[in-house]
Amino acid sequence: MLPCRSKPQGSSFSSLFVGAQHRTAVPNLPGLQRLRTTLQSRSPIAILQQMFTDAVLDHFRNPRNAGELPEAHASVEVTNPVCGDILKLGVRLEGNRIAEARFLCRGCTTAIACASFLTEQLRNRTVAETRALTPDTISEALGGLPAATFHGAQLAADALRAIQQKLSTQ
Repeated sequence: MLPCRSKPQGSSFSSLFVGAQHRTAVPNLPGLQRLRTTLQSRSPIAILQQMFTDAVLDHFRNPRNAGELPEAHASVEVTNPVCGDILKLGVRLEGNRIAEARFLCRGCTTAIACASFLTEQLRNRTVAETRALTPDTISEALGGLPAATFHGAQLAADALRAIQQKLSTQ
């Protein structure tokens, strides 16, 4: 949002912000200006570091096993209709073990981080062994996701369940 320099006539508001489609007046509450100044002075990276653990940021900045897996034995695509995140997961087997897992993700920071983490965890495991991976275990391994971003772990677990189901029918 961009600050607007003009003050509306008769308004008791000290500042006005222009959004993408509408204007929202923000009252001058105690501490609001200090918060606004603090947020404006911080870089986006500093804000991300307060919101996410180092493990989440590492997997987001340096995703492991990203990309298509053309020789996949099973490939699935899952979505979160609420936020619009999409995760495509593919696995290749050697014997009864997952030899390789890759992902493509269009989503938020935690969706990408959870997908990256998941692919690392799938390698060299049997399908039965992957059943131990749940949204909670993914979240815990990444340092604990706040409730607002837990859907990233749920999306990764949904993709895993879909892969497990697809492999069990083959």
